[in-house]
Amino acid sequence: MTSPLAADPPRSVSRARSVPVVFGAGAGIGILGGMIGLGGAEFRLPLLIGLFGFAALSAVILNKAMSLVVVVVALPARLAAVPASELAGHWPVAVNLLAGSLLGAWAGASWAVRMRSSTLYKVLAALMALMAAALLATHLATVGTLTLPLWAQVPCGVVAGFGIGVVAAIMGVAGGELLIPTIVLLFGLDIKTAGSLSLLVSLPTMLVAFARYSRDGSFAVLGANLRFAAVMAAGSIAGALLGGALVGVFSDLVLVPALAVILLISSVKLARHD
Repeated sequence: MTSPLAADPPRSVSRARSVPVVFGAGAGIGILGGMIGLGGAEFRLPLLIGLFGFAALSAVILNKAMSLVVVVVALPARLAAVPASELAGHWPVAVNLLAGSLLGAWAGASWAVRMRSSTLYKVLAALMALMAAALLATHLATVGTLTLPLWAQVPCGVVAGFGIGVVAAIMGVAGGELLIPTIVLLFGLDIKTAGSLSLLVSLPTMLVAFARYSRDGSFAVLGANLRFAAVMAAGSIAGALLGGALVGVFSDLVLVPALAVILLISSVKLARHD
């Protein structure tokens, strides 16, 4: 018996999944993300559902796989910008957040595979609105620093890491939008260092969520759409490189609110999804 995940999509969806369209969509997402220093996974998710016709959980799993590829490719370039020797002095920050994010990633993926599809759409809609708020706060507002004593800083880091791990697992994203302001707020690091540390926290966190998803039958969607995922990931990487070169072409005062509006519109559409 053919699994629903492996069944042929409707003809209109099949046309949308042609190689040029898939690569172009990935590139467009990469350009948007690259111009503001993100991977763009939060913009990829509504496209996977709305344009390419994947069900919520299938879209999350595909998004997670592509996000993992983009993070792995981005990590060496980021380490070139902020040397590993410089980051090594901040290893307690990464360990503190990982203590919570690894557990959160496993829990989030476990909840996602058990949710009813209609519930997952609504949860994704709420989280997309959260990402829009985080985007505005990170790029347009000045993130201050909480001067917490160590005895309070450590548990706050674990709790924040857990929440970020849950969100990243359920949405299939790296979580940098939440990790970067958290690192600045709790640990007082500059935003450039926070961006590099966020990748070091994101990678193992994503691997844990990926491992949990691999234990569920829905993971078959990745094998059935491996070519699709590879083409879109390639487009995202190419777009991110181009987007990085276009930094400064558009003012953040214009670009960031526009992207936040896109996320909010996508959130409303997902909330209405059956």
